[in-house]
Amino acid sequence: MKHLHSGKVRDLYETDDGLLLMVASDRISAFDHVLTPDIPDKGVILTKLSTWWFEQLADVVPNHLVAARDDGRSVVCRPLRMVPVECVARGYLAGSGLTDYRRTGEVSGVPLPPGLEEGSRLPEPIFTPSTKAPQGQHDEPITYEQVVAMVGEQTAAELRRITLAVYERGAEIARERGIIVADTKIELGWDSEGVLTLGDEVLTPDSSRFWPLDEWRPGRSQPSFDKQFVRDWLLSPESGWDRASGEAPPSLPEDVVARTRRRYVDAYERLTGLSFTA
Repeated sequence: MKHLHSGKVRDLYETDDGLLLMVASDRISAFDHVLTPDIPDKGVILTKLSTWWFEQLADVVPNHLVAARDDGRSVVCRPLRMVPVECVARGYLAGSGLTDYRRTGEVSGVPLPPGLEEGSRLPEPIFTPSTKAPQGQHDEPITYEQVVAMVGEQTAAELRRITLAVYERGAEIARERGIIVADTKIELGWDSEGVLTLGDEVLTPDSSRFWPLDEWRPGRSQPSFDKQFVRDWLLSPESGWDRASGEAPPSLPEDVVARTRRRYVDAYERLTGLSFTA
């Protein structure tokens, strides 16, 4: 197979018959850095959870999956011509959306009511796209009007519709299982027939913020089942890392690695109702 690309987490290969093999590693990234060490079984969890979600979303949007392989961490998929936009939906205020709101009262150009706090539920889910930055650089929020300028009005409207539909279906299913999907990011591309299709991963702890429903309290940082736990450790005095220094983050301690893995496993088991086995 021909190696095509290595991203922060996944490696992509072209098969002899023109399909793609996507392999999810155990790498974890934060603040545009790939961290060390790896999180054991993370790639298997991401792959199994995405495969499960593709089934739940099959009537919402077509996906690129052809077959999952026996190793648990790789899938064969159809090639897509990817849209040059990160498609993000938010139902709650957190992360870069919170920063944007505090500065402007908006998120990606979408005005929000005054007085919202960290973790506040939004009046309705919103589409908050961003740029697709090269590896090592940071995605920047853009407005819907900028998306229209990039891909045209018809495609922009479809990106927004699909992104919100994926979020709303995912949030509904997750809430029944005691998890809030605060926000999520999806990748869309055109297949060989020109149909917008869901690619990469979907509704995983890498691409979404998952909060335990019974512990949700606006006005604070929320407990989570995603890599926010790693981000929080990196920004804590314990890590000794100055994000503004330009230096690479320190290695993750064993307990942070173990607790991060546990969060990923918990997310998988709560959402799917299945026991995780690597």
